[in-house]
Amino acid sequence: MNSKFLTYKLFLNSPIVSVYKQGKNWSEKSRKMSALEQLKRVTTVVADTGDFESINAYKPTDATTNPSLILNASAMDRYKNLVLHAVEYGKHVDGSQERKVAEAMDYLSVLFGCEILKIVPGRVSTEVDARLSFDTAQSVDKALKLICLYKTFGIRKERILIKLAATWEGIRAAEILEKEHYVNCNLTLIFSLAQAAACAEAGVTLISPFVGRILDWHIANTGTKKFEPDDDPGVISVRQIYNYYKKFDYKTQIMGASFRNTGEIKALAGCDLLTISPALLQELENDQSELPLQLCEEAAKQANVKKLCVYENRFRWLMNEDAMATDLLATGIRKFSLDTVKLEKLITSLF
Repeated sequence: MNSKFLTYKLFLNSPIVSVYKQGKNWSEKSRKMSALEQLKRVTTVVADTGDFESINAYKPTDATTNPSLILNASAMDRYKNLVLHAVEYGKHVDGSQERKVAEAMDYLSVLFGCEILKIVPGRVSTEVDARLSFDTAQSVDKALKLICLYKTFGIRKERILIKLAATWEGIRAAEILEKEHYVNCNLTLIFSLAQAAACAEAGVTLISPFVGRILDWHIANTGTKKFEPDDDPGVISVRQIYNYYKKFDYKTQIMGASFRNTGEIKALAGCDLLTISPALLQELENDQSELPLQLCEEAAKQANVKKLCVYENRFRWLMNEDAMATDLLATGIRKFSLDTVKLEKLITSLF
């Protein structure tokens, strides 16, 4: 056999060419898939809704709720039976009207979670009352109560993420829940690396940086009205946290949240998880463009980042120095608290 021909044949069968062929085939195939399908190959997609029909339509792995989402869902006729079920539960609880309503509220959150878990194969996030955001002990007690309620429905705690605001007290509550009770936590309202670093040191399972709210703040406070995805301050924040976590081998996962457009989502392809509203899931489902990988652990390992020291005084100082993070954390807690009060009024009206 001609030596040149033999060399060429060996080259065609080499691992390099094999990888190239696979990459080419993947590229050709990806162009035929929706952006949502491509995203699911590199990122765990989570539905950001309390609407079961939307969750069922897009087949996410996990789902997350908050007081605002449950309030919106509770106002829909198709979920009225869950609200009435929770009210009946509350009526049979001993004690004052206030206690009965509080028990009905917790029960309603768990009912929504149980229904969601019938649809998704993974986990559901259930939020602790935002009004407890500065009380570590009560946050722990409330979280354990929610876990016990789920247990009465036969739901293992491994399928639940307890959602807490990423205040110093909330992070300490998560640390206790994770290390002493083996309860997985999702720290929400993340707007700074200081919060993310403190959560990682506490060993929490998951954090939720709010991409869109960071963008909103910068538009309102900097005079810049439009940001391209790569320049979006919310995207930049999540990329920074991603690089920090992977660089220093933290087990805590990152779930980008609160998106304003699909450009932000695409710019974070490869993030551990992304929680996406039904409207944006639909846009991604209708989008046939190719979706390049944006985040990967190997590249993050090479990032030039320094480790933060996040003991309490330092944490509070870093938050004080970050006007955006301080404003948005406080606003987020107030908003969730307001919607919790609205939901309480709805429940009370049915007693």
